Amino acid sequence: MQQSTGEDHRENENIVANKELSILEALIPVIALVAMLAYNVYVFGDDALSGSNQFILLLGGTVAAIVGFLNKITYKQMIAEVAENIRSTTGALLILLMVGALAGTWLVSGIIPAMIYYGLQILNPTIFLAACVIICAIISVATGSSWTTSATVGIALIGIGEALGVSLGMTAGAVLSGAYFGDKLSPLSDTTNLAPAMAGGELFEHIKYMLYTTVPTILVTLLVFVIIGLNIETSGAAEVDSLLNSIDATFNINGWLFIVPIIVIFLIVKKTPPLGALMIGTLLGGLFALIFQPDIVAGITNADTLNLESGYKGIMKAITVDIAIPTDNEALNDLFSASGMAGMLGTIWLIVCAMVFGGIMDGIGALDRITKSLLSLAKSTFGLFASTVGSCLALNVTASDQYLAIVVPGKMFSKAYEDKGLAPENLSRTLEDSGTVTSVLIPWNTCGAYHSGVLGVGTAEYALYAIFNWLSPITTLLFAALGIKIKQLATKISP
Repeated sequence: MQQSTGEDHRENENIVANKELSILEALIPVIALVAMLAYNVYVFGDDALSGSNQFILLLGGTVAAIVGFLNKITYKQMIAEVAENIRSTTGALLILLMVGALAGTWLVSGIIPAMIYYGLQILNPTIFLAACVIICAIISVATGSSWTTSATVGIALIGIGEALGVSLGMTAGAVLSGAYFGDKLSPLSDTTNLAPAMAGGELFEHIKYMLYTTVPTILVTLLVFVIIGLNIETSGAAEVDSLLNSIDATFNINGWLFIVPIIVIFLIVKKTPPLGALMIGTLLGGLFALIFQPDIVAGITNADTLNLESGYKGIMKAITVDIAIPTDNEALNDLFSASGMAGMLGTIWLIVCAMVFGGIMDGIGALDRITKSLLSLAKSTFGLFASTVGSCLALNVTASDQYLAIVVPGKMFSKAYEDKGLAPENLSRTLEDSGTVTSVLIPWNTCGAYHSGVLGVGTAEYALYAIFNWLSPITTLLFAALGIKIKQLATKISP
C-alpha cells in the first residue's frame, strides 16, 4: 500500500486506447523524458529535485501532447486525463502535508529525539541495518502501510543511523526494504487487496502464494545488510555517549513520549483513515511538546517563557515552517531540524508534474499501446511473466503511479494467464513483486517522491540499498524461468 487514501484505487478507470498510435510514437515521450532527466540530473546533481526535474516532467508531457495532436487527440481529452490523475493523488498530497506537520510536532515534543535516544542504546551499530529491516517489516505488517512506517519509525531510524555515522542511503534502503516487505504481506494493505482483485484471485491465497518469492528475497536482503554491518565503520561508544548526553541535556526524555506513536499505530491498525490518524498524532505531539518541552517551544519563538501566545506560535511554526533546535553537539544540530508542511511542498510539486506527464500519456493512448506491445511478446510462460514485469516497471516510470502499475497490467494480462492454464495467483504475485515494490525506486513516481521527501534521502542515494525492492522482480522472474511454484488452474482452459 502506498497511502490508504480511501480512494477506489482506480480499478474501475478506463485505460484510454488509441488504435492509430504506433509503438514508436508511444515510446517517443518516454525516450525524450528519460534523456532529458538524465541530462538534467547530470547538470544539477542532487539539486535536480529542487525544481528542474519537475519542469522536465512538464516538457515530457509536452512531447506526449505533440504526439497526441499529431494523432488527432484533442486538448480536452488530454487535460481530462491529467485532471483525473491529479484528482487520484489528492489523498496522497494531503497525507504529505500532514506528515510534515507530524514530523514538526514530534521533534519539538521530544518524541523523535526519544526514539533516537533509546535506539542508540539498544541498537548495536553492527546489526543496525538488519534491525531496521525487521522493525519496519513488523510495523508495516501491523499497519498495512509503507507510508506510515516511513513517516514514524523510518524518520527515527534515519536519525539514529545518522548519529551512528551510517550512510543515509543504507539506512533508507533498509527502512524501505522492511516497509515494503510488510506492505506486500499485510491484509490491511490496499495494494495487497488490489492485486488479487485485478487478477481474479482471493486475498489470502494471494498472500500465501507471495510467501514463496517474498521470504527468500527478504532473507537475502537481511543477509546482505548483516554483511554490510560487519564491514562498515560506525561511531565509537565514546561518541555515542556524547550524543546521548547532548540529547538528554536538550530534551526532557522519558517513556511517556511513546504514548503518541503507539496511539497513531493503534489507530492505523484499527483502520482509522490515515489523515485522521496523522492529524491526531500531530495534535498530540503539540500537546506533549507543551507539557514536556515548554522551554523548547518558547525558544522557537525567541520568547523567555511559555505563555498562551508563545505556545501557540511555537507549535504552529513547528507544524508549518522550518524550525531548528540547537544542541551542544554539532552532529545533532542538522538532525534536530524540521521543515513542517512547507518542507513537503517540493515533493507535492514533483507529484503534480508527474501526474501531468502520466495523464497525457494515458490520454493519447500511449500507456495502452506500450502494455499491449509487451503482451504480444508473451509467447511462453516465462515470456508472460517477463512481459508482466516489464509492463509494471514501464508503468511505474511512465504513469508515475503505483496503482496504475497494478491495475493496467492486471486488466491486460488476466485473460492471457487464464488461457495458459495459470492460476490468478501467478499474476497477482507478479503484480506485487514488480509493480508495488519498484515504485519507490522511481524519483518522480508518487511513492519515490513521497519516501524521498519524508526520509530526506534522494532515491539515487537509497536505490542500490533498497535491496528487497529491486530484488523482488528478479526473484519472481527466476522462479518463472525455473518453473518453481507456478500454480496451474484446476481445469486448464484451452487457448
